[in-house]
Amino acid sequence: MLTRKQHELLMFINQHLEETGFSPSFDEMKAALDLKSKSGIHRLITALEERGFLRRRAHRARALEVVRLPGSAIPPRVDAAEEIAANVVQGNFGRPPKQEKASSVTLPLFGRIAAGIPIEALRDQGQGVDVPVSMLGTGEHYALEVAGDSMIEAGILDGDTVVICRGDSAENGDIVVALVDENEVTLKRLRRRGNSVALEPANRNHEIRIFGPDRVQVQGRLIGLLRSY
Repeated sequence: MLTRKQHELLMFINQHLEETGFSPSFDEMKAALDLKSKSGIHRLITALEERGFLRRRAHRARALEVVRLPGSAIPPRVDAAEEIAANVVQGNFGRPPKQEKASSVTLPLFGRIAAGIPIEALRDQGQGVDVPVSMLGTGEHYALEVAGDSMIEAGILDGDTVVICRGDSAENGDIVVALVDENEVTLKRLRRRGNSVALEPANRNHEIRIFGPDRVQVQGRLIGLLRSY
Protein backbone atom coordinates (compact mmCIF):
# COMPACT_ATOMS: atom_id res chain seq x y z
CA MET A 1 0.00 0.00 0.00
CA LEU A 2 1.30 3.45 -0.92
CA THR A 3 1.30 6.50 1.30
CA ARG A 4 -0.64 9.54 0.14
CA LYS A 5 2.50 11.36 -0.97
CA GLN A 6 3.86 8.28 -2.76
CA HIS A 7 0.56 7.92 -4.62
CA GLU A 8 0.48 11.63 -5.51
CA LEU A 9 4.04 11.53 -6.86
CA LEU A 10 3.45 8.36 -8.88
CA MET A 11 0.32 9.77 -10.52
CA PHE A 12 2.03 13.10 -11.24
CA ILE A 13 5.00 11.36 -12.90
CA ASN A 14 2.65 9.17 -14.94
CA GLN A 15 0.60 12.18 -16.11
CA HIS A 16 3.76 14.12 -17.01
CA LEU A 17 5.06 11.16 -19.03
CA GLU A 18 1.74 10.85 -20.84
CA GLU A 19 1.69 14.54 -21.72
CA THR A 20 5.35 15.21 -22.53
CA GLY A 21 7.05 11.88 -23.14
CA PHE A 22 9.70 12.45 -20.45
CA SER A 23 9.73 12.44 -16.67
CA PRO A 24 9.42 15.66 -14.63
CA SER A 25 12.39 17.35 -13.00
CA PHE A 26 12.96 17.20 -9.25
CA ASP A 27 11.96 20.86 -8.99
CA GLU A 28 8.69 20.14 -10.80
CA MET A 29 7.98 17.17 -8.54
CA LYS A 30 8.83 19.18 -5.43
CA ALA A 31 6.47 21.97 -6.51
CA ALA A 32 3.67 19.55 -7.45
CA LEU A 33 3.77 17.89 -4.01
CA ASP A 34 4.39 21.15 -2.15
CA LEU A 35 7.57 19.83 -0.51
CA LYS A 36 10.32 22.09 0.82
CA SER A 37 13.34 20.04 -0.30
CA LYS A 38 14.34 17.64 -3.04
CA SER A 39 15.53 15.11 -0.45
CA GLY A 40 11.87 14.30 0.22
CA ILE A 41 11.41 13.55 -3.48
CA HIS A 42 14.49 11.29 -3.41
CA ARG A 43 12.96 9.30 -0.53
CA LEU A 44 9.58 8.97 -2.26
CA ILE A 45 11.16 7.82 -5.54
CA THR A 46 13.30 5.26 -3.71
CA ALA A 47 10.21 3.91 -1.91
CA LEU A 48 8.29 3.65 -5.20
CA GLU A 49 11.25 1.85 -6.80
CA GLU A 50 11.43 -0.63 -3.92
CA ARG A 51 7.70 -1.33 -4.25
CA GLY A 52 7.97 -1.94 -7.98
CA PHE A 53 6.02 1.10 -9.20
CA LEU A 54 8.94 3.08 -10.67
CA ARG A 55 12.12 2.19 -12.54
CA ARG A 56 15.08 4.53 -12.90
CA ARG A 57 17.38 3.93 -15.86
CA ALA A 58 21.04 4.33 -14.96
CA HIS A 59 23.28 7.00 -16.54
CA ARG A 60 20.33 8.92 -17.99
CA ALA A 61 19.00 12.24 -16.74
CA ARG A 62 15.27 12.52 -15.96
CA ALA A 63 14.77 8.86 -16.87
CA LEU A 64 12.03 7.76 -14.50
CA GLU A 65 9.63 5.17 -15.87
CA VAL A 66 6.30 4.07 -14.43
CA VAL A 67 6.37 0.28 -14.20
CA ARG A 68 2.81 -0.09 -12.92
CA LEU A 69 0.03 1.89 -11.31
CA PRO A 70 -1.83 1.01 -8.10
CA GLY A 71 -4.23 -1.85 -8.82
CA SER A 72 -2.55 -2.60 -12.16
CA ALA A 73 -0.41 -5.66 -12.73
CA ILE A 74 0.56 -4.64 -16.29
CA PRO A 75 3.15 -1.92 -16.87
CA PRO A 76 1.62 1.02 -18.76
CA ARG A 77 4.69 1.62 -20.93
CA VAL A 78 7.64 -0.71 -21.54
CA ASP A 79 9.20 -1.90 -24.76
CA ALA A 80 9.17 -5.58 -25.67
CA ALA A 81 12.62 -6.45 -24.31
CA GLU A 82 12.00 -4.69 -21.00
CA GLU A 83 8.56 -6.30 -20.68
CA ILE A 84 10.10 -9.78 -20.95
CA ALA A 85 12.74 -8.96 -18.34
CA ALA A 86 10.17 -7.42 -16.00
CA ASN A 87 7.84 -10.39 -16.30
CA VAL A 88 10.65 -12.82 -15.46
CA VAL A 89 11.52 -10.90 -12.29
CA GLN A 90 7.91 -10.45 -11.26
CA GLY A 91 7.37 -14.18 -11.49
CA ASN A 92 10.07 -14.95 -8.98
CA PHE A 93 8.13 -17.53 -6.93
CA GLY A 94 5.56 -15.06 -5.72
CA ARG A 95 7.99 -12.71 -4.01
CA PRO A 96 6.72 -9.18 -3.31
CA PRO A 97 7.07 -6.46 -5.98
CA LYS A 98 10.22 -5.01 -4.43
CA GLN A 99 12.14 -7.91 -5.99
CA GLU A 100 11.66 -6.13 -9.32
CA LYS A 101 14.25 -3.54 -8.41
CA ALA A 102 17.57 -3.60 -10.21
CA SER A 103 20.89 -4.56 -8.68
CA SER A 104 21.66 -0.88 -8.04
CA VAL A 105 19.84 2.13 -6.63
CA THR A 106 20.50 5.83 -7.18
CA LEU A 107 21.39 7.74 -4.01
CA PRO A 108 21.46 11.54 -3.72
CA LEU A 109 25.02 12.87 -4.01
CA PHE A 110 25.55 15.78 -1.62
CA GLY A 111 28.79 17.13 -3.06
CA ARG A 112 32.29 17.09 -1.58
CA ILE A 113 33.13 16.47 2.06
CA ALA A 114 36.56 17.21 3.46
CA ALA A 115 38.70 14.38 4.76
CA GLY A 116 41.23 17.02 5.81
CA ILE A 117 40.07 20.52 6.75
CA PRO A 118 36.28 20.63 7.40
CA ILE A 119 34.12 22.39 4.80
CA GLU A 120 30.74 24.11 4.95
CA ALA A 121 27.59 22.17 5.71
CA LEU A 122 26.21 19.75 3.14
CA ARG A 123 24.20 21.05 0.23
CA ASP A 124 21.91 18.97 -1.97
CA GLN A 125 23.33 19.39 -5.47
CA GLY A 126 20.46 17.52 -7.09
CA GLN A 127 22.84 14.83 -8.36
CA GLY A 128 22.80 11.08 -7.86
CA VAL A 129 25.14 8.10 -7.88
CA ASP A 130 24.34 4.44 -8.58
CA VAL A 131 25.15 2.15 -5.64
CA PRO A 132 24.80 -1.68 -5.45
CA VAL A 133 21.74 -2.66 -3.46
CA SER A 134 23.83 -5.29 -1.65
CA MET A 135 25.88 -2.49 -0.07
CA LEU A 136 22.87 -0.96 1.67
CA GLY A 137 21.08 -2.03 4.80
CA THR A 138 17.98 -0.57 6.40
CA GLY A 139 17.49 3.16 6.78
CA GLU A 140 18.09 6.18 4.59
CA HIS A 141 21.34 6.57 2.68
CA TYR A 142 23.20 9.23 0.75
CA ALA A 143 26.58 9.60 -0.94
CA LEU A 144 29.42 12.11 -0.59
CA GLU A 145 32.55 12.79 -2.61
CA VAL A 146 35.73 12.85 -0.50
CA ALA A 147 38.17 15.76 -0.69
CA GLY A 148 41.53 15.51 1.06
CA ASP A 149 43.89 12.85 2.37
CA SER A 150 43.32 12.69 6.13
CA MET A 151 41.63 9.25 5.95
CA ILE A 152 44.07 7.51 3.59
CA GLU A 153 45.25 5.02 6.24
CA ALA A 154 41.63 3.83 6.46
CA GLY A 155 41.66 3.27 2.69
CA ILE A 156 39.66 6.42 1.89
CA LEU A 157 41.31 8.48 -0.83
CA ASP A 158 40.75 11.90 -2.35
CA GLY A 159 38.02 11.62 -5.01
CA ASP A 160 36.41 8.50 -3.55
CA THR A 161 32.64 8.38 -3.11
CA VAL A 162 31.53 7.26 0.35
CA VAL A 163 28.10 5.80 1.12
CA ILE A 164 26.57 7.07 4.36
CA CYS A 165 23.68 5.71 6.42
CA ARG A 166 21.90 8.77 7.76
CA GLY A 167 21.59 8.96 11.55
CA ASP A 168 22.58 10.95 14.60
CA SER A 169 24.25 8.21 16.63
CA ALA A 170 27.42 6.13 16.27
CA GLU A 171 29.62 3.74 18.21
CA ASN A 172 33.13 4.58 19.38
CA GLY A 173 35.51 3.97 16.49
CA ASP A 174 32.91 4.43 13.72
CA ILE A 175 33.85 6.64 10.78
CA VAL A 176 31.19 9.32 10.66
CA VAL A 177 30.06 12.46 8.92
CA ALA A 178 30.37 15.03 11.70
CA LEU A 179 28.88 18.52 11.75
CA VAL A 180 31.09 20.84 13.79
CA ASP A 181 29.72 24.08 15.25
CA GLU A 182 26.73 23.79 12.88
CA ASN A 183 28.68 24.99 9.82
CA GLU A 184 31.60 22.64 9.17
CA VAL A 185 31.33 19.05 7.97
CA THR A 186 34.08 16.46 8.03
CA LEU A 187 34.64 12.72 7.67
CA LYS A 188 36.50 11.32 10.67
CA ARG A 189 36.66 8.47 13.17
CA LEU A 190 34.60 9.25 16.27
CA ARG A 191 35.97 8.73 19.77
CA ARG A 192 34.24 9.77 22.99
CA ARG A 193 36.61 10.66 25.79
CA GLY A 194 34.76 11.46 28.98
CA ASN A 195 32.85 14.66 28.32
CA SER A 196 34.74 15.34 25.10
CA VAL A 197 34.39 14.15 21.52
CA ALA A 198 37.51 13.46 19.44
CA LEU A 199 37.48 13.43 15.64
CA GLU A 200 40.45 11.31 14.60
CA PRO A 201 42.06 11.36 11.15
CA ALA A 202 43.60 8.25 9.62
CA ASN A 203 46.79 10.00 8.56
CA ARG A 204 49.71 10.54 10.92
CA ASN A 205 50.32 13.96 9.36
CA HIS A 206 46.97 15.27 10.61
CA GLU A 207 46.08 16.17 14.17
CA ILE A 208 43.22 14.82 16.28
CA ARG A 209 40.60 17.49 16.96
CA ILE A 210 38.80 17.48 20.33
CA PHE A 211 35.52 19.25 21.01
CA GLY A 212 32.91 19.61 23.69
CA PRO A 213 29.92 17.26 23.21
CA ASP A 214 27.58 20.10 22.23
CA ARG A 215 29.81 21.16 19.31
CA VAL A 216 29.66 17.92 17.30
CA GLN A 217 26.59 16.39 15.69
CA VAL A 218 26.72 13.02 13.91
CA GLN A 219 25.12 13.22 10.45
CA GLY A 220 25.61 9.56 9.48
CA ARG A 221 27.89 6.51 9.50
CA LEU A 222 30.18 5.27 6.74
CA ILE A 223 28.95 1.93 5.36
CA GLY A 224 30.63 1.71 1.96
CA LEU A 225 32.97 3.22 -0.58
CA LEU A 226 33.01 3.53 -4.37
CA ARG A 227 36.12 4.25 -6.44
CA SER A 228 36.73 4.90 -10.13
CA TYR A 229 40.10 4.03 -11.64
